[in-house]
Amino acid sequence: MSPPEVRLWVRLRRRDGGPAFRRQHPIGPYVLDFYCSRVRLAVEVDGRSHFTDEEIDHDERRDQWLREQGIDVMRIQAARVMADPDEQALLIWQEVRARLSSPA
Repeated sequence: MSPPEVRLWVRLRRRDGGPAFRRQHPIGPYVLDFYCSRVRLAVEVDGRSHFTDEEIDHDERRDQWLREQGIDVMRIQAARVMADPDEQALLIWQEVRARLSSPA
């Protein structure tokens, strides 16, 4: 895992009363940075390499494939994780809680 992923994982594995996340979770042809199966949410930490045209296209194809499998993707910039990992973890937990409280 990259340094930003490690910083985020330290916070996500605590769970804060929420469902569990898996790290480096394989699904189909991809490996997700983090995945919460209960709410079908993938969290991807994007470093600088994700901002090239080629990587943007790849990420769009990947996200589309995941959506077709019923999985939503939440993308977070690695720089934001490094600057304030607690805030980024809070945003993820807010999304998880919103999904848990909304009717299916």
